[in-house]
Amino acid sequence: MARREPPFDPSGVIDLGKFREQLGKESAFGRFLQGGFFRKALGPAIAIFILFKVLVFFCFTYIGPNEYGIKVVRVAMPWGTRGVQHAVYDPGFRWVFKPFNIEEMYRFPRDLQVLDLTGTKEEAAREARVSKPAHIQTSDGFFVDVDVSIVYKIADPFQVFTKLGPGRAFEDSGIVPKAEPVLKQALGELTTEEFYNSPLRSAKAARAKEILNKELAQYGLTVDHVLVRYFRYTEEIQKNIEEKKLKDQLVFKNQAESRAATEGANLKKIIQEGAATVDIKLQEGRSYVTRKEAERDLYVRKKKAEADLLGKLAEAKRTQLRNDAFQGAGSDRMVGLKMAEVYKGLEVIILPSDGTNGINPLNLEQSMQLFEMKK
Repeated sequence: MARREPPFDPSGVIDLGKFREQLGKESAFGRFLQGGFFRKALGPAIAIFILFKVLVFFCFTYIGPNEYGIKVVRVAMPWGTRGVQHAVYDPGFRWVFKPFNIEEMYRFPRDLQVLDLTGTKEEAAREARVSKPAHIQTSDGFFVDVDVSIVYKIADPFQVFTKLGPGRAFEDSGIVPKAEPVLKQALGELTTEEFYNSPLRSAKAARAKEILNKELAQYGLTVDHVLVRYFRYTEEIQKNIEEKKLKDQLVFKNQAESRAATEGANLKKIIQEGAATVDIKLQEGRSYVTRKEAERDLYVRKKKAEADLLGKLAEAKRTQLRNDAFQGAGSDRMVGLKMAEVYKGLEVIILPSDGTNGINPLNLEQSMQLFEMKK
């Protein structure tokens, strides 16, 4: 497409509005907007959208993720039933024909609910139902105000709707009228001092939960926890209890110190006995080592003596065998040879030639007798 120059008026000023209009007419989108198809399709689309919104508004109800739904049919269709429907509707969009109040959907909370008997909203949970503290008379005749939190939930929405009503009637007609009487029944079995006994107080709270579940089961409600948060006496009773508790604590302290001293003495005795046992065992170990070392030395000396004896016997045997060898056949010749070897290194031997022991070197027989040589 050729480039379009912007239009000019006689005064020389560019008319941008006309220029945009001209460009729009010449573009594909502009031709589509000016065509008949767009005008024909836009109207039905808008009508369908409006019809859909009207249908959703008058014929559907949204049930949240944490809600149950109970439908009430006031004008029954030929294929339907009139009255409260037994079906419990889960979260999502549900069909409800709202015009002329023919059908209506009632919603109930699915999550945990809290009833706080505290008296003040500041001390309660953020979304809890708040009521006054439970005024309970103890078994010994005194009164105590107890802060209690009751955690419960709707187990059967159909029972809640048919027996208690819609909305928050499960609080006004269900849990609230039953809570304080049951707490008085269960916690009233405690004495004034037993309220300070945590295990016993927890057991009574569990008893209150059991009784509440029995009485609320017919309404479709279930109690998960009964939590005793705090309790208050009158100032005079509180003062007497504190004084008694201080005295009891002093007695307990003395008893604990006495038991601690006894246990300390027992511990010291056990330590001493243990140290003595260790010393005995160490001494037994040293004696065992000494005995084994003595046995080892004895064994070593014994074996060494036996080895020395064997060596000396062998040496004596060798000497004996050697002497026997010297005394056997040819031994005289061996002696002569040995003597010859002795004489071999001598150049001059001076021997007496006269007298009884005179030696005549020319007399071989005399020399052989001298050296005990056999013929």
